[in-house]
Amino acid sequence: MVDVYKKMEGGVKKVAKKEKEPFHVIHKVPSGDGPYVRAKHAQLIQKDPETAIILFWKAINAGDRVDSALKDMAVVMKQLDRTEEAIEAVKSFRGLCPKQAQESLDNILIDLYKKCGKVDEQIMLLKHKLRMIYLGEAFNGKPTKTARSHGKKFQVSVKQEIARILGNLAWAYMQKGNYIASEVVYRKAQMIDPDTNKACNLCHCLMKQGRYEEAHAVLQEVWQYKLPGFDDLKSRNRVEELLLELQESGMPLPSLMPNLPEDLTFDDDDFVEVLERVMNEWAPARSRRLPIFEQISQLRDQMAR
Repeated sequence: MVDVYKKMEGGVKKVAKKEKEPFHVIHKVPSGDGPYVRAKHAQLIQKDPETAIILFWKAINAGDRVDSALKDMAVVMKQLDRTEEAIEAVKSFRGLCPKQAQESLDNILIDLYKKCGKVDEQIMLLKHKLRMIYLGEAFNGKPTKTARSHGKKFQVSVKQEIARILGNLAWAYMQKGNYIASEVVYRKAQMIDPDTNKACNLCHCLMKQGRYEEAHAVLQEVWQYKLPGFDDLKSRNRVEELLLELQESGMPLPSLMPNLPEDLTFDDDDFVEVLERVMNEWAPARSRRLPIFEQISQLRDQMAR
């Protein structure tokens, strides 16, 4: 009986403590009375996105937490399908933000480009992010960095970040119908940090090229080695859907991988060289480079000058 009373008493104390907490702590909004605080109040408490955007603009013009105001405003604009406006705002005002805010602004831009179908812009920015990692600017020379998603912080390694960016880049190439480029980048991403989602996308790339037996081998590897993400119901359903498509394709088919054309190049040759050099440092050693990487030497010459 005493234990029950103590538990009840503890619960009452917790409730009383919560009631005494400041309003901004309870509702997870910043404290103060500046335009940025009023914007967050309109966004999160009043649920008035249009007013929030006006107040975020005021915060930017007043120099009040400019980087946070710009990022939050872009997110609200995206929710209201004002994506093009959000892109222009980020590009126009990111120069007012500190250096440490630039990477997160890049991530927001990539998300906005994806939302409105600007694939070429996505590719350009993703390549830029890979170069920043290669030059040591994204992680400040450290093996990990702190990232945030849905309000939670977690540690991301260089290896994980490279694989994530490569996966996004390969997806962008696939949206352009450049399945060979997409395949090459997906294979590189899988060498660093394999998972079921990238394997399924690689399988899709191979199927689009009519290379069904190789696609089947990729899915067999997923089943055999239970790649990360395999336990997710959505991922397993996708694997099963792809297997069904392969069965309907009329296998067996020739298993030899076709040679890539000698004159095949990407849109940006120096990017491929950077990618190869990053992979040499972070990925396990492979016995043979893909033919496309053997052809490119422009960036090495540029960096040696």
